[in-house]
Order: sequence, then structure tokens, then C-alpha cells
Amino acid sequence: MGNRERDRKENLFTTPQYTTAEEIKKIRTQLKLTQKEFASLINCSKPTVERWERSKTVITGPVVFILSMLEKYPEYVKEIRIPERTTLLRLWYMYKQKVCTIIDVDEMNQRVKITNFTNSVIMRAFGAEEHPDYSAYVEFLESRCFPRSRDKIKLVLRDLELPFYDPLMIIEKTEGRMAEDDFWIKIERQYNDRII
Repeated sequence: MGNRERDRKENLFTTPQYTTAEEIKKIRTQLKLTQKEFASLINCSKPTVERWERSKTVITGPVVFILSMLEKYPEYVKEIRIPERTTLLRLWYMYKQKVCTIIDVDEMNQRVKITNFTNSVIMRAFGAEEHPDYSAYVEFLESRCFPRSRDKIKLVLRDLELPFYDPLMIIEKTEGRMAEDDFWIKIERQYNDRII
């Protein structure tokens, strides 16, 4: 075998080597996304998308593979889209940086709506349960806290600056983190069109 043959790069996949401004615009339009939404989807800046869509030359890099996947599986965008907020309280059940379940809670009417973002039942907030009731939600919160029966609980609550045992208040302080796993909870509350 000659040096030329050894040095030749062997392609292992049929991924295109480049894309064009027209292809990026076409796929973004088919997905019904603005430039800002498309940038958010592929985790880049809006100016980058704008530059790509104005480009007169070929575009290379990871975006080529991403476009191939989006063209083949456009429904995937719907699967990962964050649902519209319908409640004042939203909890994000996370595994490291991965969103596993979004939990929308109507505390006044004691209603819970979930959206799972993983097929792994053990990584979901409520496992196989697709329509948990409010009591299941309360149980879930308690499962991400230290137990009510913990020894010297008053000292623990005082350290957290909490007047009494309330799972949601505890999770606001601890993010529901436990020593034995990498799951945690981000809490969002909406006040007068502001999310905090």
C-alpha cells in the first residue's frame, strides 16, 4: 500500500461535507422557526444563523450533521419543545444538565401537568405515571427532601432558615439535591409576566 492510499481519509459515514445558506433557510422554514428559535435549537447565536443564511460560500462543521438529522427527523423538534406555561409554578426535574420532566403546578386548584423529555422511566419524575395527581406531586417533592422524621430536624430547618417543614420551600433552598444521585430541581415562579 502506497503512502498516498494510507494518507487518504476514509469516510465512515454518509454525512455531507458541507451545507449552504439555502439549505439552512429551507430546513429552518420547514420547521417553522425564526432565526432566534433556530439558534436556540442548535445552541448557537442568532448572528451566527444570520451569517450562515447570508453566506455565499459553503458552510462546514457540526451544523452539517445537525441539519441532516433535522431534515430526516423534523418531528424531533416537537418532542423537545418546552410547553407553553399555563401555571404560575413550574418545576424542572433535571439529571445533571438534561431536562427529564417539566412539572406545571396549579397550587390553587391542586392540579399537575407533566411533560417528559426522556423515554427512560427511571429518569422521569413520576416514573411510568403520565398523569399524576396532586398527592403524587406532594410525594415526589418529599422524596427529594430529607425525611420529616429526621433526627434534630429543627436544627436542619434552622440552618436552612425555614420556620417549618415544607417540601417545596426545602427544595427552593436545596434544589432537591440528594447525596446518592445527580438529579435536581429548578423552580420557576411567574409573577406579573416575570419568571423568577
